[in-house]
Amino acid sequence: MPALVSRRREELLDQLVSLFLAEGFRHFTLDDLSARLHCSKSTLYTLGQTKDQVTVNVVRRFFRTATGQVESAIAAPTAPGERIAGYLHAIGDALRPASAAFMADLAAHAFAREIYEQNTAIAARRVGELIAAGVTSGEFRPVHAAFVADTAAATMARIQSGAVLAATGLADADAYDELAAILLEGITIRTPAR
Repeated sequence: MPALVSRRREELLDQLVSLFLAEGFRHFTLDDLSARLHCSKSTLYTLGQTKDQVTVNVVRRFFRTATGQVESAIAAPTAPGERIAGYLHAIGDALRPASAAFMADLAAHAFAREIYEQNTAIAARRVGELIAAGVTSGEFRPVHAAFVADTAAATMARIQSGAVLAATGLADADAYDELAAILLEGITIRTPAR
């Protein structure tokens, strides 16, 4: 019986992730969610005792799944430049299904925003590791890896906070694609044309 409950809980989390990504989450009540998922409120309570707890668990699920997808994108041993591009593009791909309503709700909900901030900080550290590996291997010019990583981290934090969207109109997913292009253009060693 516990396996069945656990499987149902996982299914609910996945359904809520899809719903939240499409429509946001702040406007929903537990009654609304129960009706949309065709389940009882007591079933929803397996995800949390309050709407905030349910929301946090769903947002955590989204970022846990996204992190797995992003890491899988660079799991195969490739050149550092390909890994950075793959990593940042994978972040963009993971965020692409997120509606403007979801992103606005993330920014407005303290706990959900904190989860996004934590994931952004982890991703920024990972980019820093990839930059340092590229400098060490000689694929990247001898840049100050910590500075470049800090610059990327600052941009990633601006993307996460909504500042990039507000200043440029560029959605988070697209901003990560642009960051990958700018970053690699700046640090990759170019061989002269013959």
